[in-house]
Amino acid sequence: MEDNIKTIETLLERTADYGKVSFELVKLKVLDKTSDEVSSFLSHSIVIVILTSFTLFLNLGAAIWIGKILGEMFYGFFIVAAFYAVIAFIMHFFMHKWLKRKLNDYIVRLFSKQTDKI
Repeated sequence: MEDNIKTIETLLERTADYGKVSFELVKLKVLDKTSDEVSSFLSHSIVIVILTSFTLFLNLGAAIWIGKILGEMFYGFFIVAAFYAVIAFIMHFFMHKWLKRKLNDYIVRLFSKQTDKI
């Protein structure tokens, strides 16, 4: 009889230990996933800020340069704006479906990659 009680106590202790270890494992997986996502977000944010600054200054320089060539500064800004309007028009009417499909594929790959880690 005492052996049965001792066996049950051992089983309960092991079950409690298993629960604690499982909880710690879940915490570590969440921490790993969170740190991975935050570091990825921060590194992408830094690159986006740098590229945005580069694009801004490149466009300002091009607008001023074109304006100087044409004699009036605002002509350069109008030409740069018209260039982006043409690009937006082309993207909207000719590349919208392609771009949407590529973004959808990327998002699906991103989520499927994350669910594989769990």
